[in-house]
Amino acid sequence: MTTTLGTLPALIARRAEQHPTALAVTDGSGYLTYRELQDASGRLAARLAARGIGPGSAVGLLCARSARFAVAQLAAWRAGALVVPLDPAYPRPRIAEMTADADVRLVLGDKELLAEAGLPADRTLVVAEYGDTDTTATPVPDAAAPDAPALLFYTSGSTGRPKGVLVPHRAVTDLVTAPDGLALGPHDRVLFHSTPSFDAATFELWAPLAQGAAVAVSPAERPSAEELVRDVERFGVTTAFITTALFHHLAAKQSRIFGVLRTLAVGGEALAPEYAGAVLRAFPWLELYNVYGPTEATTFTTAHRISPADCTGGPVPIGRPFGGARALVLDERLAPVEPGTVGELWIGGDRLAHGYLDRPELTAERFQELPGLGRAYRSGDLVRQRPDGALEFHGRTDDQVKVRGFRIEPGEVEHALLQFPEIAEAAVVVRRAGRTDAALTACVVLADGAGAAVESLRKRLAERLPAHLVPTAWSILDALPLTGTGKVDRRALAAADDQAAGRTTAQVALTPIQQVVAEAWSRALERRITDPAADFLAEGGHSLLAMWVVDDLNGDLGVELSLADFLGHPTVAGQADLLERALRAADDTPGAAQR
Repeated sequence: MTTTLGTLPALIARRAEQHPTALAVTDGSGYLTYRELQDASGRLAARLAARGIGPGSAVGLLCARSARFAVAQLAAWRAGALVVPLDPAYPRPRIAEMTADADVRLVLGDKELLAEAGLPADRTLVVAEYGDTDTTATPVPDAAAPDAPALLFYTSGSTGRPKGVLVPHRAVTDLVTAPDGLALGPHDRVLFHSTPSFDAATFELWAPLAQGAAVAVSPAERPSAEELVRDVERFGVTTAFITTALFHHLAAKQSRIFGVLRTLAVGGEALAPEYAGAVLRAFPWLELYNVYGPTEATTFTTAHRISPADCTGGPVPIGRPFGGARALVLDERLAPVEPGTVGELWIGGDRLAHGYLDRPELTAERFQELPGLGRAYRSGDLVRQRPDGALEFHGRTDDQVKVRGFRIEPGEVEHALLQFPEIAEAAVVVRRAGRTDAALTACVVLADGAGAAVESLRKRLAERLPAHLVPTAWSILDALPLTGTGKVDRRALAAADDQAAGRTTAQVALTPIQQVVAEAWSRALERRITDPAADFLAEGGHSLLAMWVVDDLNGDLGVELSLADFLGHPTVAGQADLLERALRAADDTPGAAQR
């Protein structure tokens, strides 16, 4: 059989031949060697071929992070299919929209998740624990091709419709085999904790496997910061990627995670130099990288190893392109700007996506032929090149925003809001609470005679959109402010200090444990919480702030409240009840009286 190393299946096959018994994936419940990963994915690929899956087919992947996730994705690639990662946390309508848009023929995944998504049984296939054990399946030749699409990632769309980015095998291979400064060896273990639909998962899962290292899977669906630290410690993780927002939180806590890791990559938003500097001073042996890249250029386009000198003032550089990526900084006439001048970043090279699925006009707009660069992607990001060649990020040319690492087009959220008959106008902006935390705010004008409760609107929106697209703060206005040209004045909205409608201000007597919860909330939300019936999400909270509160409560009380428990009981009273039960259980433990 002739293979090419332009695909992940070929790379994994070579690793399995060279080091068959080396650890490939562990998820806390079990593990796979490279040979076991290769054999299990081959059997599953044969079953897929028997179901008619081959080149040109799209296969959805709805599976929790686990060893079997790696088996399923590799099997789909070996069958020649395009993989569409689906987030288990997405609402049913979103999953249905994505599978319909991609013309998904079959969805691989976990039995429970497939059932929850409401997918037809004849279009699903359950992936067994640690892969398929059916040894009767007839092996099929690997059908992946270097220029064929490997992954379809959906990103936020300004018109209200998410857009699918087609990433080819060659681009993925270039990313995971040539990560300058992030090179891996057989003794390395890389943490896989990102949601599978987030393109950082491509690096976390396939960079170690392509380079002969091992993947350490964080098994919790929504790991708290403490759970991530424990996973790093128990698996002996050497390398990890985390979003900038999470890094800021861990840095503020001087987390012990920095003392365990050898290499840490951070990306998704602008990095606060004071936090990076504090970490490097406390943990000078840590290799800390600032990484940048849009999905259209396959996850990470540039990287910069941060030094203490980078943290003394001004933005921390996002670095130089690597792994087959190229970059030009251009002005509005598409002419190169002088070094030190801010311009728009255009990205070229072998790491580019094919474009947007079934969106030829949008593809032609964002992917163009440029003299001296060839085919290039217009990022919309403003950058400046330093004298040493490293790039600095200086904002956007449009309304696109980043919140907790997610790329968000406000237009998509606004479009969804305007589907509610009681909303006449809507604008979505980012408000920042403090130096490093950002949250979406929905500013809405109600239709004449309409009444609406903020919490009802938020819950209905959450039934349509992923959690990161649901605003955490809401303002009901008489009218949206306009600029002199008649456009919505987003700066005025973002700068306004309106109190979001629906936030509770009741003065109610709290029990001692409720007071502890309310104080933890108040620190995270940066305003006083006094009502035991207050709802964390309705008060403007989000998953990252919830992680902070969980860490505070567990540290203050010596309990083990999980992030899932927190989000499942989102009121002050509900969380206080959970904590009281946990404290009583600890007191009832044999030997508790002597502790």
